Amino acid sequence: MGYISDFGFGKKTGIDLNGEGSGILFDVDDMGNVELATTAFGQGISVTPIQQVRAVSAVVNGGNLYMPYIVKNFLESETDTIVKNIEPTITNNVISSDTSEIVRYALESVVAKGSGHNAYIENYRIGGKTGTAQTVENGVYSDSKYILSFIGFMPADDPEVVVYVAVQNAKNVVQYGGTVAAPIARNIFLSAIDVLDISTDTEGIPKEYTWLDIKYVVVPDVVGKTLEDARKDLKGFNIEYSGTGEEVVYQSPSGGMYAKDGGTVVLMLN
Repeated sequence: MGYISDFGFGKKTGIDLNGEGSGILFDVDDMGNVELATTAFGQGISVTPIQQVRAVSAVVNGGNLYMPYIVKNFLESETDTIVKNIEPTITNNVISSDTSEIVRYALESVVAKGSGHNAYIENYRIGGKTGTAQTVENGVYSDSKYILSFIGFMPADDPEVVVYVAVQNAKNVVQYGGTVAAPIARNIFLSAIDVLDISTDTEGIPKEYTWLDIKYVVVPDVVGKTLEDARKDLKGFNIEYSGTGEEVVYQSPSGGMYAKDGGTVVLMLN
């Protein structure tokens, strides 16, 4: 229960929004083995989305729990002068940086090899975890209604953004967070890549493909090679090129990047 408290569950985060809830936890004095077990996998308790995001952020940022806020600064309307600036504030250190690094790796493997694979983006590193929670009706858990969720972060080795997606009572779909929520998170991550100008990184955990997935493969580096040798190395790809020379001076996607198997590689010749 110490970690539950340290991560801020069961109490308001203090975010600058009205109507924040505290969530629901068992009374420590009433907890037995059953309550300990169900708390571990999230039944019998509830947490708010901002508590969830705050806690996961602490897990992946090196262990620091921050005070969340929405408003970054206050401006004087006539001159746009900053009257008050809100600075990030650490409220607790909950785990060590070494533990945080291990968890980041584990959560990256969930996206590359596990239930979160629908959030994977080639040439970028994403970590995350899926959730499939039964909803409560009249004091009991429903057998047919779920909250399907995914919480993830990128880049997995040095996070800049955390995304939490929850879908309640999704219709006509398989009831798993990885099926419903993870693809939505992936689209948000794609937007974040452009907005935050996140650089590509091919050092992450390679994706394990299923027969339903579009397969991506590493593109060979052919810059500096002759057109004939480049064609041999790029066998299986569709090749487009410009220029009239015989030496490759530029290629896109560049060597070492992931591209669709059988996709197009553009070469510039000199």
